[in-house]
Amino acid sequence: MKEQPAPQPVTDPRQVRLLAHPLRRRIAEIMRRGPVSSTTLARELGQSTGSTSYHLRQLAKHGFVEEAPELARGRERWWRAVPADRRFPVYSEQSPEMRDAVEDMTRMELANELEALTRFQEARDEMGPWADALLFSFSTITLAPEQVRPFFEEYIALLYRYKRDDDEPPSDARTFHARFLAFPEV
Repeated sequence: MKEQPAPQPVTDPRQVRLLAHPLRRRIAEIMRRGPVSSTTLARELGQSTGSTSYHLRQLAKHGFVEEAPELARGRERWWRAVPADRRFPVYSEQSPEMRDAVEDMTRMELANELEALTRFQEARDEMGPWADALLFSFSTITLAPEQVRPFFEEYIALLYRYKRDDDEPPSDARTFHARFLAFPEV
């Protein structure tokens, strides 16, 4: 079980836009698997090392990634993701610029998740036991406004209860996408 870090507020719209950039989003996705160099990223993403190096430096400038000097070989710099429980302010506390950035990022993330779901569905026949791993639920609950945040916090705690501390997952383990989207009826 991994210890749940304290929530880290993201209040700068520029940081949200930085995270929403399509290439940086892909870089962050790849870095969830472990440290990278600009060369390994460039190869995987079909980009130049200059481009990936630039984006890594931008992510580092805002504290989303950091250098991993113990992995460096010669002049090659390696980077790792900085784990955090990043949170956006609630809507009523966001500036108009922050609202636009968060809404744009949310739409983009949902579109990316739908693409990932489609890839999973198309590959399902070749996935062995993982073909049964699609968890899906349509649920509704009735909450008062003061119950919404505790409900969300319990979900986050559940995720951390299952996150691994070790760097050596079992050979049959896979990254499992879990997304939470809840909103009131209008």
